[in-house]
Amino acid sequence: MTQLQFPIVPQGTVSPAAGEAAKQDGIARATANTPPDWATACRAAIELMARRGQPFQAADLIAEGLVDEPDSPARWGAAFMAAAKAGVIEHAGVVPSRRATVHRSLCRQWTGTASFRAAVA
Repeated sequence: MTQLQFPIVPQGTVSPAAGEAAKQDGIARATANTPPDWATACRAAIELMARRGQPFQAADLIAEGLVDEPDSPARWGAAFMAAAKAGVIEHAGVVPSRRATVHRSLCRQWTGTASFRAAVA
């Protein structure tokens, strides 16, 4: 069996700029619709985990009882992206998720930045 191959890339199917714009739009919508109490608890949980200097993922925040599962999984990306933009955390690889709800799909793991850990020490 052979795979169907197009001799050219159809216009609009591959666009890094459009992909990034869609990502930023999705993050902005998720942030705007996140309940403030969950956002505050999640930010505090991320900062606590970041101070430890060990890699972590969303499942770790739940497992330690620091924050509950959000009403929408889109909330996680917005929370972690905000913390990364603020210099609290940085990307530390991709690993299978430990959250049962996502069936071990791949997810980012994070670690606290050296500058954040030094600032709170």
